[in-house]
Amino acid sequence: MSRSDKDPGEGVLSRKEAVAWRKVARREGKKVVFTNGCFDLLHRGHVELLKEAARLGDCLIVGLNSDRSVRRLKGKGRPFMKAEDRTEILASMRWVDAVVIFDEDTPYRLIEELLPDVLIKGGDYSADEIVGGEVVGTNGGEVMVIPYLEGYSTTALVRSIRRGITGPAKKKR
Repeated sequence: MSRSDKDPGEGVLSRKEAVAWRKVARREGKKVVFTNGCFDLLHRGHVELLKEAARLGDCLIVGLNSDRSVRRLKGKGRPFMKAEDRTEILASMRWVDAVVIFDEDTPYRLIEELLPDVLIKGGDYSADEIVGGEVVGTNGGEVMVIPYLEGYSTTALVRSIRRGITGPAKKKR
């Protein structure tokens, strides 16, 4: 699949389809980039992360936490949007080639199955703290951290909405 000829919503894959998709990309010599997250209330920080991740390879696959996984990680009242909706939004973005939902708390098993060439995470991690990083590194891949876009996070967005504030949230000092 090429980003330029992708239809909106195309690329929503089951786990089995994602593994097959990865095998085809490998045979074609494409550099596959993987990132993951909840992507609940998609915001500019997410968009910038996905754009930068896509620039680092030929194909970008996004692992998306299932609704149950988000609830376990983020607590009652989350996710704000169902996995089905989050998946369609992500898959319709021009930088994203494929999206696959995982139900575990971390994408470790999915990363083991896909073995991406580049594993990306946003935020305040060091590469050695990223789940699945050792698997990717052991198999010749790269692990990279893309800094967060200052002031953009789902938590900050929710806080701003509750306060009636627009624009990027300011960090408390």
